[in-house]
Amino acid sequence: MKVGYLGPKGTFTKMAVDAIFPNDEHVGYDTIPASIDAVDKREVDFGVVPIENAIEGSVNLTLDYLIHQVQLPIVSEVAVPIKQHLFVHPTFNGKLTDIEVVYSHRQAIAQCHQFLYQNMPNAKITYTDSTSYAAEFVREVGGNVAAIGNELAAREFGLKTMEKAIHDYENNYTRFVVLHKENEPKTLSHLEDSGYKTTVLITLPRDYAGALHQVLSAFSWRRMNLSKIESRPMKTGLGNYFFIIDVNQAYDDVLFPGVQAELGALGCKMKILGTYPTYVLSEAELEHVVTPEYK
Repeated sequence: MKVGYLGPKGTFTKMAVDAIFPNDEHVGYDTIPASIDAVDKREVDFGVVPIENAIEGSVNLTLDYLIHQVQLPIVSEVAVPIKQHLFVHPTFNGKLTDIEVVYSHRQAIAQCHQFLYQNMPNAKITYTDSTSYAAEFVREVGGNVAAIGNELAAREFGLKTMEKAIHDYENNYTRFVVLHKENEPKTLSHLEDSGYKTTVLITLPRDYAGALHQVLSAFSWRRMNLSKIESRPMKTGLGNYFFIIDVNQAYDDVLFPGVQAELGALGCKMKILGTYPTYVLSEAELEHVVTPEYK
């Protein structure tokens, strides 16, 4: 099978892909929308994209593209531990305060805000399309510059690790979702599963007092546990929102249709974005991915 991901080599998404689909062909794309479009156009069989980080929250680009641009179900989810490191060119022998520019993806920079503020307050921050691009650029230009990224990127481009684990919080995980053209859950037998999840999209008929309470009550009295709820703009005007809700159980033919009927009576619309198994990648499994022996 062909699996598309946010590339190039050395990104966190590539690490996730290596763990999720270790024996399949991997195709890197420059952006999240391009990765998703590749699945929609059947250029690849599956796509892997980030959807949420424990520190920075939802990846809105992924959510908005799945909701507004394509009709692709989520068929699996893998949470990956994120370790951010500071890399420099192998010829660099200076101190942290000698670094003039730090390159990385916007999310990676945000995850290391306190470290940068306390140790490199005068360094200029420059955003790149991925942590891998940042590593590649530092390798090419050298000098008093650094990149933030993962160990896979450092190995790919031969960079020197200057500081390890510079992220602000220890429990730093990113949720990656697997997309497929067909609405069939993707089981990953080589990973230990951690349950099932169903993601729903709910649109309110209008903004009125108690609207959200009524929506949540439809789940609550059925004892359906919700692990996440957030609002996103409908892009139809100010004040117009829909809600994305993660329900910690698989879709069934009794509870979910009941919720949908109850919400329909209130004038709400409900759409299933996916019902899928979830997995949590351990640090040991991730280390297996980044070691040279793995390839």
